[in-house]
Amino acid sequence: MSEQPQTRGDFAVELRGITKTFPGVIANHNVNLTVRPGTIHAIVGENGAGKSTLMKTLYGMHQPDEGTIVVNGSSRTFRSPTDAIATGIGMVHQHFMLADNLTITENIILGNEPTTSRGRIDFTAAHDSIRRLMSTLGVDFDLDAPVSSLGVGQRQRVEILKVLYRGARILILDEPTAVLVPQEVTELFVTLKRLVAEGATVIFISHKLDEVLANCDEITVIRQGTTVAHTTPRETDRRGLAELMVGSDLPDPSGRETSVGDTVLLQVSGLDVAGTVAGSKLALDDVSLRVHAGEIVGIAGVEGNGQFELCEAILGLTPAVRGSVTLENRDISDAPTRERIGAGLSYIPFDRHREGLLLDAPLWENTYLGREDDPALSSRVFTRRRAIEADSRTIIERFGVRTPNEHVPAFALSGGNQQKLVVGREMASNPKVLLAAHPTRGVDVGAQAAIWDELRHARDNGLGVLLVSADLEELIGLSDTILVMFDGRITAELDPANATPELLGTYMTGEVQGARS
Repeated sequence: MSEQPQTRGDFAVELRGITKTFPGVIANHNVNLTVRPGTIHAIVGENGAGKSTLMKTLYGMHQPDEGTIVVNGSSRTFRSPTDAIATGIGMVHQHFMLADNLTITENIILGNEPTTSRGRIDFTAAHDSIRRLMSTLGVDFDLDAPVSSLGVGQRQRVEILKVLYRGARILILDEPTAVLVPQEVTELFVTLKRLVAEGATVIFISHKLDEVLANCDEITVIRQGTTVAHTTPRETDRRGLAELMVGSDLPDPSGRETSVGDTVLLQVSGLDVAGTVAGSKLALDDVSLRVHAGEIVGIAGVEGNGQFELCEAILGLTPAVRGSVTLENRDISDAPTRERIGAGLSYIPFDRHREGLLLDAPLWENTYLGREDDPALSSRVFTRRRAIEADSRTIIERFGVRTPNEHVPAFALSGGNQQKLVVGREMASNPKVLLAAHPTRGVDVGAQAAIWDELRHARDNGLGVLLVSADLEELIGLSDTILVMFDGRITAELDPANATPELLGTYMTGEVQGARS
């Protein structure tokens, strides 16, 4: 690409004819994007449409095979994120890039530390700079607190502070609301609108069309790697955007008859789990619940209130200090994880990268994970590779994973397609109880509908599901019972028929305490 300067700066960002290919995959093909300065611009599209690839190209993580990047009227070549940052572009990734063992200040200045005349880190200067940025954002942090003490919404603000500290005036946010409750989403958009009022430009990727329509100035739709529409909230609606994205209407999780049986498949009684720091309060405090055959029990809560520890303790990945876990009247409290899986537990994990996938391994190996004892896939001595590959192709087709074949490494898939692969693998084991943590996080509306249908069908055939989700409409629409977790305890039990996202939000943030029936 040339570095010939342009004479006009009508747009903060122009991407002209961007094409980017990977082995066997055309991620972007002749994509065009124009973003006006001082606006919030959304990029929407189905999983694998090329949204994240396009933004990573703008951020210098990829170099385009063809096309031109223009920033504030000047053509640019970004060979790394360092080049993009120097031009005033910052990116907040879907998977946060924070070090839990460092303080908020240390995370923000990492790699860009101010120094004194003696070459030491000048924390006074750093604090002064960060406090000015916090004032702009309307947030306030104890800058010496460890990041590990923060909730998801607070971590996201730290990520935004981190890119602003490096001088970013063009912010890219990848799925920024995926794990936030309604109140946190509102706070985030207040923050973004403050930034725009100060002259910043925001580009964000999202699958949540209501949020896009309510908060964005302009919208670009990408489908199958190319631009198909540029529109505004005044010119379209949810149905229109869904049609442009995936060719179908928005799915609805609600509208079904209950299938809850009398058999208790999973019972958790008085479960306590220690906190991560010695002497700290319990991560789980006297948690009890039941999941019946044909029942979906939803768990609502701001992330960090014990949902992760609950699922990990049920599966035996985190030790409990008190209480019991029973599966079909069998006490599995002391059983190892592999035995619990063999007894009928399955787990869609919270973080598909850390817990769900081997990113460098091919898809067929990833679909085999956790299923090593399946006699159809392995003998006592050897794996049956042909059977595993055939099974992998079945999962890929059934869950609509967009990939050339089962030999592609997992890292080559988009986040949504990675999620579909994990969901498909866990459903394919035909479990008795499925622990499903954010099963539709980061997937498009078409894939969301398919996953909901799979969950409903399995539930109607007797599957018990413990569903943890930040999508409150998903919780309300799919669940037979909703339990609210706050500060490591179950603080309320709600009937989904009488619940709203706003009501759930008040319980989740501790504003209201409820009774369990």
